[in-house]
Amino acid sequence: MSDDTEYEPDRVEGAPHPRHTLQLFGQNQAERIFLDAFASGALHHAWLLTGPRGIGKATLAWRIARFLLSQPGDDGGMFGAPTPPDSLDTPEDHPVSRRVAAMSEPRLFLMRPTPNPQTGTPRRDITVDRARRLKDFLQLSAADGGRRVVLIDSADQMNVATSNAILKLVEEPPALTTFLLVSHAPAGLLPTIRSRCRTLPCQPLSADDLGAALAQAGLQTDVSPMVMAQLAEGSVGEAARLLQQDGPAIYARLLAIFRDCPNYDRQALLALGAGLSGNAGLARLDIVVRLIDLLLARLARHGAGAVPDAEAAKGEAALLARLSPDADAARRWADLHQSAGARLAHGRAVNLDPSSLILDTGASINDTGAAILAR
Repeated sequence: MSDDTEYEPDRVEGAPHPRHTLQLFGQNQAERIFLDAFASGALHHAWLLTGPRGIGKATLAWRIARFLLSQPGDDGGMFGAPTPPDSLDTPEDHPVSRRVAAMSEPRLFLMRPTPNPQTGTPRRDITVDRARRLKDFLQLSAADGGRRVVLIDSADQMNVATSNAILKLVEEPPALTTFLLVSHAPAGLLPTIRSRCRTLPCQPLSADDLGAALAQAGLQTDVSPMVMAQLAEGSVGEAARLLQQDGPAIYARLLAIFRDCPNYDRQALLALGAGLSGNAGLARLDIVVRLIDLLLARLARHGAGAVPDAEAAKGEAALLARLSPDADAARRWADLHQSAGARLAHGRAVNLDPSSLILDTGASINDTGAAILAR
């Protein structure tokens, strides 16, 4: 297993790492697909776990890893045990569970971004040196002749050299080796990698499952699970980030700012954009940008006939109905959603003043709403 145990870019701040989350909510169908494949006696050697960020793909990958490493070393689910297992559960006190939790399981190799060894600074990419270490790992005999698991979280972060190196290993893996690739955007992976994997799709969580997952992670909130599901779009990871930065209140402030569009509350928007500069404001800026994106997306969907199941904040339904009543309005909001998203991304990439970015985007939202209301 990876020896970079302290740096955990694959963990949401304030929540347990996925390897410590023994119960998974909302992915029963994905679990059943994998169990059926295992019981068939012809388990595919590489799996691509797909779906939006934060819905439990990594937690599922760690559950699968524990499950596989605790199974007999032969290659048959129904042939290697009297009865095919009906769950991916591995007891918390099982030796494999304890070793995985301690990052000391010798038959598991974890690939994720690592710190730069010269500077100690975080790296966004999974660099090719990790692939070289993986090759060495696969060339060694398994400690007990049993299964081995390679977990890549996330595969989207592999650079070109790493992707090419991984492709060669996925094409001809050793016996009883299973690759688990977590991907939020599988279209960006090499087509040849995708073609050698079986896709295991994961789904956004329902309100009840999201509430249960947040409670399990120890994230307490007075906001209803239905509201959190709307704000986080079924992602427990996003819900955790939102709660840490008071996201529900920020979204309510956004709605209040544009409630009287075309006479939006410019002073309130200026106040919202204050304090977002520098490293100290980075996490909050991420949330403000994400919630602006959410508002624009919900405006576009509403006009197109996809009315939300519930309000993400009090008064949202009235605002959406007023500013996006039809398909023409939906197209305008969709265009702004795309252009504003690009402007915000560019502005952040070149370190433009965050408050100016937020103010400029707010003015564009007000102008678009004014044009729709003036038709």
